[in-house]
This record gives sequence, C-alpha cells and structure tokens, in this order.
Amino acid sequence: MNQTSASGFLYGANVRANGIRQHYLRFGGKGPALIIVPGITTVAAQWAFVAERLCETFDMYVLDVRGRGLSESGAHLDYAIDACAADIVEFATAVGLKTFTLLGHSMGARIGIRAARHHASAFDQLVLVDPPVSGPGRRAYPIPLEPLLTLVRAAKRGEADVALRGPNAPKWPEAHIRTRAEWLHTCDERAIVETHRGFHHDDIHADLPHLTMPTALIAAGKGGVILSEDEVEIRQLSPSMAIKRLESAGHQMQIDDPEGFFSILASLFNSESLFSSESRRRPIGHH
Repeated sequence: MNQTSASGFLYGANVRANGIRQHYLRFGGKGPALIIVPGITTVAAQWAFVAERLCETFDMYVLDVRGRGLSESGAHLDYAIDACAADIVEFATAVGLKTFTLLGHSMGARIGIRAARHHASAFDQLVLVDPPVSGPGRRAYPIPLEPLLTLVRAAKRGEADVALRGPNAPKWPEAHIRTRAEWLHTCDERAIVETHRGFHHDDIHADLPHLTMPTALIAAGKGGVILSEDEVEIRQLSPSMAIKRLESAGHQMQIDDPEGFFSILASLFNSESLFSSESRRRPIGHH
C-alpha cells in the first residue's frame, strides 16, 4: 500500500506491545484517535477503505489482531479475549495515545467491550459493529466454525480466489474479493478456533452494565447475529447505549452496504459537536 494524499494513508508499521508484535495501518494523522479492530478472519487491509473515509476527521489506526495479518501469531500465543483486550490498551500506550475511540467489528467489538470495561479511562467512545451475542447458555453464533476453517485452508493452498467466488460465497465487489483472497492465508487456524470457542464461552453481557463511556451498537438487519430481542436485552443492560440497525446489510455491513454504514457512522460522529473539548464525552447517536 503506497502513501497517497487522496487516500489519507500514511504508513504501515509494527510496534511491540503487550509482549507481542502488533501491526497496524495509519491514516490521516490529525484529530482524535480512532482504532479499528477487525473480526475473526479479517485483517487491517480489509478495513483500509473505511479508514480512508474516516481519516478526514480522525487520526486512524487499523489493527491486525494477534494471529491475523502481519501481527504476531503462533502456538505460543494466548488467543483468549482478555489477552486481545489487553493488546488494544497496550497498543494505544505504545503509540502514544492517551485516549481513543474504538470501532470494533464482530470479534473486534467483543474485544472492545472487554477492554472498555476494565480500562474505561482510556476510551473516549466505543462503537460496536454487529458483535456476536452468543455466550454461556445462549444460542450459537450463526456462522459455523468449519466453513471459516475450510476457507482459510483454501487460502493457505493459494485457492482463496476460487473459494471466494463459489456459488455460496457473498457477492462482493471485485476489489473486496481480491483483498480478502490476498490476506486470508495469514489467519492462524488456532486463533480462529479459540476465538470461535470464546464466542460461546465468554459472557460479554456481564460486561455491558459496566460500560461508562458513550457507546453505540450497529446491528445488521440480515445474518441473524443480533435479533430484535437481543437489542431489548442489550438496552436493559446498558440503557444509555445508542442502537442503530442497518436493515439492508449482513454481518459484513461495511461491504454489503458501505454508504448505509457510513451514513450511520456520520450520525454517530457528529462533526459539529464531537470534537470540541467540552463534548468529546457526550453520548453518541440516539435511541
């Protein structure tokens, strides 16, 4: 990826934080900091187009979560949610951020919830994009483990392009297919297995009442990750949370309906009030 003024891309870099190598992409360089944390088989490069849109307002950092992309991976790592949550906070410290907004997708949203509960003072705001609401005694995450592993194994053989264009594959724009095919092989299989297991064993609902920063949830209208009854429970656990639903899109809403997704973000990140020193901790969005 090359630096261009049109995209706002500054550089990619590695930093040692929380005892591991963490890789990130940097966009913009001005304004309050915003960290994007991707999902279970997704890397920073796949969220670059979102960072390009947001970097006119935010100083953007897009992470490769441990076991994905160019961040450290391997059998020696702990892939549990608490380790990943600590990564975020230690990363922010390592790059000199006193506070930040976190936008987490799926796995990244669950990591953000756990980090925000235990390190509230580091957070300006928290945006949760379609986090799995599975957990102990709850219905399973609707995306099974085996298809994810099958796709990653195809990528490691150099066959991701074929798999991502199969009859059951999402009908994504060509640029997104190519980016996913290029990077999918970097996802560590054990990291995926441990994360998927954590979706069912970790109780993030217990964290929600403890979120003290302005928080917003963006739920996908399709895909069955967050149902209407889930929204009711989440609102009971965190009454001040702003909840938006993008009815037109599935779990990868930033690709399924990017303009709808950016429209919701624009409503949450109100440019007239968000960045004044007096209002950076005001609630974002409305119920």
